[in-house]
Amino acid sequence: MTEVSIKITSSLGTKKWSDFVYNHPHGNIFQTPEMAEVYKRTKNYEPISLAVIDDTDNIIALLQAVVIREKGILGPLSSRSIIQGGPLFVEGEEGIEALKILIEYYDKIIRRKAIYTEIRNMWNTSHILNTLSNFGYTYRDHLNFLIDLTKSREELWNNLSKKRRNNIRRGRRRGVTIKEIEDKNSIFSFYSLIQETYRNAKLPLADISLFESIFELLVPKNMAKFFLAMHENKSIGAILVLIYKGVIYDFFAGASRKYLYLCPNDVLAWHVIEYGSANGYHTFDFGGAGDPKKKYGVREFKKQFGGTMVNFGRYRKIHAPLKFWLAERGFKIYRKIRWRK
Repeated sequence: MTEVSIKITSSLGTKKWSDFVYNHPHGNIFQTPEMAEVYKRTKNYEPISLAVIDDTDNIIALLQAVVIREKGILGPLSSRSIIQGGPLFVEGEEGIEALKILIEYYDKIIRRKAIYTEIRNMWNTSHILNTLSNFGYTYRDHLNFLIDLTKSREELWNNLSKKRRNNIRRGRRRGVTIKEIEDKNSIFSFYSLIQETYRNAKLPLADISLFESIFELLVPKNMAKFFLAMHENKSIGAILVLIYKGVIYDFFAGASRKYLYLCPNDVLAWHVIEYGSANGYHTFDFGGAGDPKKKYGVREFKKQFGGTMVNFGRYRKIHAPLKFWLAERGFKIYRKIRWRK
């Protein structure tokens, strides 16, 4: 086996990093250098990018994580590290050995920065379950829906549930249109809609700098699009999608509760599906559908768009058990206080 050594990816050339992710069979936008730069520019986000290289500087394994901390009183107890769509590594024994080196090194770094790590899988990772388990990562089921955009528009439409088709027709009949954001000044209106949705769901939301960074860095490269649902010149719904290697990722979405009778969420989701089908994309990743053992209204909504349900799951490792225990209970109390009406 080729000798390997650990090296932080900031010392790697951007092109080498980009090429590795793009040419990897599971390469995705969340492991790209562009996304690392987005995280770097986002308030309360800290990217961690690591690679294992061989003695000729070829990448054998790569991992990009982002440490997220909430502002306010929960800040010290809110730090968690998210690894989405990673780690990536070459096939075979060499790749597995590199993965072990990568995870061992990552764990030493992250224990000082985050209470826990969550690896959000985007494909079947059962072949590394034992490897990750040996490092203390526990597997948990987690669902998602993937829509095949290579199907015709007619087939995609027919795959929608009757309720979704009726809602889309209703929204359009009542004057709902879709506008793509081309001016950074519109990001505030977009963010306000997402913020309202997260507030209603009693969930924390990333700072607006995340959305501004995506607009500045990814939109010019056609790696992201912001869409607004409009009614009588007013923004009533919003969706942000990321784009990479033929896949469209549903990243953030929301709508004004006041205008839900106009079905903006239905019209927006269908617009993205229709757009993807018409422009040569092959998959719409609907962005997660929760734990199968728990009721989740978002899952029922996404299910009715005719995609294939997958269960790639997630891995979690708790680095600071006491802080994690305090954080879980503190967050429950915080939600009651923060969103009490």
